[in-house]
Amino acid sequence: MKAENRRNEILSLLVNADSPIPANVFKDKFNISRQVIVQDIAILRANGFDITSTNRGYVLNVKVQATRVFKCRHSFEQLVDEGALVIGLGGRIEDIFVNHRVYGRISARLDLHSRMHVEELYRSLVSGASKPLMSVTDGYHYHNVSADSEQTLDKIEEALRQKGFLIEI
Repeated sequence: MKAENRRNEILSLLVNADSPIPANVFKDKFNISRQVIVQDIAILRANGFDITSTNRGYVLNVKVQATRVFKCRHSFEQLVDEGALVIGLGGRIEDIFVNHRVYGRISARLDLHSRMHVEELYRSLVSGASKPLMSVTDGYHYHNVSADSEQTLDKIEEALRQKGFLIEI
């Protein structure tokens, strides 16, 4: 298979993916090395495609129509409830950030767009290897949430408010 055709197929797989695609999937499908995958992704990026490498694989970032910052507070145990609520209503949790009084803004990319991703995050945190970022600010934290429309974000905002997670900014 020609390199250009392979890159087009990689792009097609990324466009149609519901979750990140691990490099091993490309390696096995096209019988190529990891180095070739890295080169192909670099060429696709150079051609203007916004591809992010995450710990779960590659993601093609598509432009969404609406984003909003939500300030929230809840317990560690309610982390899954918050994520499931946002995702269940059609949102995507892009990141988390806190405003620490000493260190300033601390942020981490999450890219949570399925309940499975939220549960994986929770399991990673509950294992004790690390504490959730919100723990350094007594549960207060912010999320950049994206969705297909402002109306979807309005529904998410109202649901967060009803659940008691939303802090009015």
